[in-house]
Amino acid sequence: MTSTTEQRQERASAWFRDLRDSICTAFEKLEDELSGPNAERLSGVAPGRFERKTWQREQDGESGDFGGGEMSLMRGRVFEKVGVNISTVKGEFSEEFRAKMPGAEEDPRFWASGISLVAHMHSPLVPAVHMNTRFIVTTKTWFGGGSDLNPMYPDEQDTADFHARFKAACDAHDPDYYPRFKEWCDAYFFIPHRNEARGVGGIFYDYLDSGDWNNDFVFTQDVGRAFLDIYPQLVRRHMEKPWTDEQRRHQLFRRGRYAEFNLVYDRGTQFGLKTGGNVEAILMSLPPEAAWP
Repeated sequence: MTSTTEQRQERASAWFRDLRDSICTAFEKLEDELSGPNAERLSGVAPGRFERKTWQREQDGESGDFGGGEMSLMRGRVFEKVGVNISTVKGEFSEEFRAKMPGAEEDPRFWASGISLVAHMHSPLVPAVHMNTRFIVTTKTWFGGGSDLNPMYPDEQDTADFHARFKAACDAHDPDYYPRFKEWCDAYFFIPHRNEARGVGGIFYDYLDSGDWNNDFVFTQDVGRAFLDIYPQLVRRHMEKPWTDEQRRHQLFRRGRYAEFNLVYDRGTQFGLKTGGNVEAILMSLPPEAAWP
């Protein structure tokens, strides 16, 4: 007989897969829609299509039933590099990591499933973006995730629309969610050694366990739906606009900041590396090109 926890694990991992499929379809549609000068500028590049690659997790150098994941990577005309990865893994936390994870000190076993997306765009005028959501089980269970916008040239309307869409998703569940998760996002996606924000924010939440699992799950689904709704709108808003070589140089400089954060501070990167995840999938978030002064 399947336990309640197992049923919830199956529902969550199935949702992350379905969301991945919907996002990939939407992004390939954007690739097909590009026309005009920017399509001519990249005339040697075919409209992008996602290529998928599965991987299996090992623990302590040993293979076994530790789960794995599937990378979906696309390089195209609109998206210079975009990865939409899903994974479902299990095993035991290392002694170093147990104290950092709720419920792991009592029992080091864990199960985790989620989706992680990072998009780096050809055009410096189209904002880069990050989104992830996850469900984690130790002796406790919780959801986490969020999305933040990373424009090379901030646009007030883009920022307002991005935040408004996630605020609507939050407000449908709890009026306290948006201000709390926005503030958490601003604090989390800050680069201390540069004393600057990585982008223009969004929402970030973790350890979400309200006592109503179904509502927490629906909220996490709504976060994914909010992203799928708003981000393609922002891409369409700017992807046909011409850009200059100077704007491209600025884009590469801003990408350097993005890489610094992900390599030094990002908890998802640290979690993946410290739990035996696939290195190629974990570092998918890094831009294809970046520059430093």
